Amino acid sequence: MIFAVIDLGTNTFNLLIAERLPNCTFKKIFNTKIAVKLGEGTINSGYIADAPFQRGIRALRQYQQYLLDYNVEHTYAFATSAIRSASNGNEFVVQAKKVSGISITVIDGNEEADLIYHGNKMAINMADSVSLIMDIGGGSTEFILANHDTIFWKQSYLLGAARLLEKFNLSDPVTNPEIILFNSYLKQELQSLLDAVKIHQPIELIGSSGAFDSVVDIIAGKFNSEGLNDIQTEYCIDLNQYHKISEMIKKSTLKERYHIPGLIDMRVDMIVISVLLIDFILKELNLNKMRVSTFSLKEGVINQKLGLTLL
Repeated sequence: MIFAVIDLGTNTFNLLIAERLPNCTFKKIFNTKIAVKLGEGTINSGYIADAPFQRGIRALRQYQQYLLDYNVEHTYAFATSAIRSASNGNEFVVQAKKVSGISITVIDGNEEADLIYHGNKMAINMADSVSLIMDIGGGSTEFILANHDTIFWKQSYLLGAARLLEKFNLSDPVTNPEIILFNSYLKQELQSLLDAVKIHQPIELIGSSGAFDSVVDIIAGKFNSEGLNDIQTEYCIDLNQYHKISEMIKKSTLKERYHIPGLIDMRVDMIVISVLLIDFILKELNLNKMRVSTFSLKEGVINQKLGLTLL
């Protein structure tokens, strides 16, 4: 059976087409992403403006063609923060069905975090010790404290990169006083996470796809190491190298970021917010180990909704 999973994120719509194999495994056939930026200009106002609304619909119409090209039999589409929190989110779901034929299920932050965990668990070799999984989206950021078989605590926060970018309107490049203000805000907003960490004491940070994929590729471009490939699903990050590329990103202008090797164009505006988030978590939680998983919500859907594991 050929099936597809679509993750309708705030910044990006991600499509994965895969084949279900007889032994309850799956094999990826095709994947792509389209930057839609649903929250552009209005994410903190609680609705999707007309231009991003139409970008999202056009992206799904394009995906409909891929579904036809690959003879997809079943499609599972899930919408997250921007659509679930928008006053016209249901209107988007209805219009998408009408135009593309794709039925969208809107999930809450709790289910999103659960699916992210199961996606990461397929990609990362987790142990008995507790890890902190972090998924930076455009509208929300999910944190999950878990080991290889148990979720101990999870929460979705309205701290996505697009929301924070609009809220703080950082200078280009970001200034030290702005970073201090940003960190103060995070400490206030993430108090429940900080309390949970004291109880469960994670030994590492696991970054879930998205901006963390860019971290892997930027480090590869800067230090001539191995970047993302189609086979590997887990990457160990040298934190000395990470902190160097973090400083480079924070000191760069938007124009300069377009020329950073390994940084794709759709992330040049959000990457500063992303590294500020990562920096805060590493420092505040005193974590000295970081791994990156290339799997996230889409793979979690495959595991939890279809009961499949990677071939």
